[in-house]
Amino acid sequence: MATGPLGREQLSRRRARRVGAAGFACALALPFALWHRVMGDIASEARIDLRYVLMECAPWLLMGLGLACFAYVMVLDRRDRDRRFYGQPTRAWFAWGVTLYLLGFGLATQVAQMAGSFSAY
Repeated sequence: MATGPLGREQLSRRRARRVGAAGFACALALPFALWHRVMGDIASEARIDLRYVLMECAPWLLMGLGLACFAYVMVLDRRDRDRRFYGQPTRAWFAWGVTLYLLGFGLATQVAQMAGSFSAY
């Protein structure tokens, strides 16, 4: 087992990567667990139309873009830190990921509420 300051740093980095991977998996599975019926209803009426993409698929596209930003951050984090042009460009990508995912999540919540109110009539 690694000891000393360098060993603790490596263990901390590994733990952070595991927590990040688990958080990514939860963020990926959460929309399917919450809104699988709404997603199925929307997918059953699928058509190639700009209105359909913008109005009905927007929440899922926003969450997908947010997860893509998170995936990019995870890939950049795996790079070798001793490379010549290594930098910390991940903060902006992480912020965009959080923003897009939360916007999509809020919009998906509203879409699910509207779908529930329409099905009652």
